[in-house]
Amino acid sequence: MARAVSVGNHNDVQIRDTLLLDHEQRRTPRGPVTGLRGTAVEFALPAGTHLRHDDCLVLDDGSAVDIVARPESLLEIRAGDLANLARAAWLLGDHHIPVEIHARYLRVLWTDSAEGMLRPLDVTMRRIEAPFEPEGGAYDHHANEHRPEAAGA
Repeated sequence: MARAVSVGNHNDVQIRDTLLLDHEQRRTPRGPVTGLRGTAVEFALPAGTHLRHDDCLVLDDGSAVDIVARPESLLEIRAGDLANLARAAWLLGDHHIPVEIHARYLRVLWTDSAEGMLRPLDVTMRRIEAPFEPEGGAYDHHANEHRPEAAGA
């Protein structure tokens, strides 16, 4: 079984497979996984490593695998104005629910409790299937290091 030893650069390696991972698997990569082409991979990454869609993992043989975010059941939240959207974001954050923030909408993993909590607010909600890339949060110091805007691009 190949071991994933570091997050690499797509330009420097030969991609041999693709790992389709949900948010939790990317947030805390551990255990064995199997790529879409059948490559068995075990994570041997430094503690605290968080993976993002489009990352590349270097394997112990020098080849690599792509990381693709698996679509998940999400709740997309929209509001008629930004104040109501901010209220929804605050409520979710106050309950420590990971949130993906966009200019005009929010996304969270769908649960009955999240939907019920937001129902009294002046927002519209719809269930969708999409990859989930939430904000890192106050204690996640490495969450944005792969984002182009974090590097000043």
